[in-house]
Amino acid sequence: MAKCAICEKSISHGNKISIARSHVSRRATRTWKPNLRNVKAVVDGEVKTIPVCAKCLRSGKVKRA
Repeated sequence: MAKCAICEKSISHGNKISIARSHVSRRATRTWKPNLRNVKAVVDGEVKTIPVCAKCLRSGKVKRA
């Protein structure tokens, strides 16, 4: 399953809504996936490859190897 190893961000579910009508009558389910990258990072003194979301990479929560 797609999940960030740092912040535990995972797939979220919701409804795709048609905006062509004033009264929303057509709905379809959809999923939003996190923007994950496989990164070599230092975890407990060891270099491991872990899936990390782009937000954690930008904010500096991960020390890359």
